[in-house]
Amino acid sequence: MEPQQPNTVLCVVGPTACGKTRMGALLARQLGGEVVSVDSMQIYRGLPIGTAAPRPEEMLGVPHHMVAVADVRESWSVARFVREADRWVQDILRRGKLPVLVGGTGLYLDALVAGRDFAAGQAEGPWRARLQERLRSEGIGPLLEELRQVDPESAARLHPADEKRILRALEVYRETGRTISQHNAETRSLPLKYRAVYLGLCFRDREDMKALIDRRVDAMVAEGLLQEADWLLGQDLPPTATALQAIGYKELAAYRRGEATLEEAVDQVKLRSRQYAKRQLTWLRRNREIRWICWDKDRDFDKALQEATEILSAQGLG
Repeated sequence: MEPQQPNTVLCVVGPTACGKTRMGALLARQLGGEVVSVDSMQIYRGLPIGTAAPRPEEMLGVPHHMVAVADVRESWSVARFVREADRWVQDILRRGKLPVLVGGTGLYLDALVAGRDFAAGQAEGPWRARLQERLRSEGIGPLLEELRQVDPESAARLHPADEKRILRALEVYRETGRTISQHNAETRSLPLKYRAVYLGLCFRDREDMKALIDRRVDAMVAEGLLQEADWLLGQDLPPTATALQAIGYKELAAYRRGEATLEEAVDQVKLRSRQYAKRQLTWLRRNREIRWICWDKDRDFDKALQEATEILSAQGLG
């Protein structure tokens, strides 16, 4: 079916393990839509367990996009993700269908909905290389002081240990002659590219969320997470590779190196997953447009789908 407003997208959000994949597929099937995954790790091929990528049976016959589209050797920026994902959103809209954006990477989702333009800068560009060489030879102190001179707003906002963003702010200034603070302020003043309807999933009691996350990690281990980590670690990736940042792989690498028992490594995966869920909720709570559906002890998708249908109908979808 066609949404009543041509630039409407439905966003299904929430912390890890809250049921976004299933709810997104259910709503897309009901509303005649297609799913666009908004997850910074599900883009990588070969990592279906650790990234909780949707399985064929979970897709319910609904087309899913932006899943397993990148090699683990690639490091995608948010700008590249938005470019690629937006092509799918535009294609889905052109075909008169509803884009259902599903995922927990809040920065990526916000940028995609806004249609945000990103400041110049190239991962392999000349300024990036020069700044990284200076970082190696001088340390971050002189670079941060230089940033204070040209972009005091960014320098005051960034933590002195945040080398990546300090270099990025200097890179933008050197390439464009404008500060990243100026660019971001101008971008925020622009109207959003899409009319977004937000549906959030969460647990009433966070202890129930934590317990489900722990059970899910146990299930991932049983399904072969350790073997998947072995495969990824065998790809000879640099330690900074984005794919290695997915929760689960570095923790299990410590077990393989003999620095932790398997039980200790799995406990670390659980801990980091719970911490990540907390950060996701903190990010999402800033968005007052999200209509929340809260689970009790167990996730009742039939009941939630009925509630979601009523919410979305009032928003012009249904």
